[in-house]
Amino acid sequence: MAFLVLGAANVYAQEVVIVEEEEPSKLTFSGSVDAYFRTNFNGPNKGENIQAPASSFGNLPGFSLGMANIIATYQGEKVGAVADLVFGPRGEDAVFGSPMYAGGMAGSSQIVNQLYVYWNVNDVVTLTMGNFNTFLGYEVISPTANFNYSTSYMFSYGPFSHTGLKADFALSDKWSLMAAVMNPTDMTEFNLLGTYTLGAQLGYSADAGSAYLNFVYGDQDGKLDIDSPGLVSGQSSMGSLFQVDLTAGLDLSETIYLGLNTTYNTTSAGEIYNGSTIDDLDGDGAGFFGVAGYLQAKTSDKFSIGLRGEYFSVFNGGLEDVVGVNADGDGSVFATTLSGNVRLGKNLTLIPELRLDSMSEDFFKDNDLNDSKSLASFMLAAVFAF
Repeated sequence: MAFLVLGAANVYAQEVVIVEEEEPSKLTFSGSVDAYFRTNFNGPNKGENIQAPASSFGNLPGFSLGMANIIATYQGEKVGAVADLVFGPRGEDAVFGSPMYAGGMAGSSQIVNQLYVYWNVNDVVTLTMGNFNTFLGYEVISPTANFNYSTSYMFSYGPFSHTGLKADFALSDKWSLMAAVMNPTDMTEFNLLGTYTLGAQLGYSADAGSAYLNFVYGDQDGKLDIDSPGLVSGQSSMGSLFQVDLTAGLDLSETIYLGLNTTYNTTSAGEIYNGSTIDDLDGDGAGFFGVAGYLQAKTSDKFSIGLRGEYFSVFNGGLEDVVGVNADGDGSVFATTLSGNVRLGKNLTLIPELRLDSMSEDFFKDNDLNDSKSLASFMLAAVFAF
């Protein structure tokens, strides 16, 4: 009898399905704090004629604040979420398109840098929905992830953030693909216009380096509606934006790194309301082209030095308030930035930086308030990461 019971128990045990315990979810906090000092060598540093390159971040005079960045990340085996909040001038510049829900005034949305959820569908596919930083460009908003403290023109006038749905595909150990449908660029809180932007990225990553080819296409300011009660004669809208962007990086040795970013951005002429009809505008699109190289060398565990050289050109009146242009609306700038990274302990990095911006046309003012094509400046930034 005991034998029969034991035998039955053994049979039952073989039919039990063993369920592996799911990995515990992890809630982590990280972020950064940064501040800096900036001064010009050959341009005004006070009053209404204060000079600075028209690129994003690090453009305030004297001792200035960057931002406080606080990131909460919840990471489960299959699902997770990220809440990335920013405070301070750099953070405010990064989320400039987010005062919409507050009626054009500063509101709680203006501290949201990223806010998204994701689902690892399987080993190949991950879906992400919400507001996430752009996949274009070599540089990013957080100063902890950039070697140079001041940013390039290409980064400054590409998108900062997107709100939408994206799908990431791990095609192999080295190849990846991303496809996205998003609100118009930097329209982060909701879609006011009813048009959508498409995005894509093809990536290759190996031990020695990586390369990513990026695309964005879509209408960024909406279509004119002839039945709109607020439509007035002469009102116009831009056409669709197209941008293609390549970023790449290669470890030339254990201590030397070479990076590359090149981008082309154009927006078609669009349409205009002539009082009774909406007509297509004639002419070529306006936009910009740029290329930048990043060379960095690590001399010790505590010091690295890096040089960024960037050529940035605008055409047909694109960004004419950023770069000096001629009568045809064309102009260019060559910006050279030499930066050091001094690591003081595990968390604090000092970044001394020399920068020279040279325009093809007059754009700056010298110390005597005469028109000038160039501006030389110095910056010292302190970046703390936790």
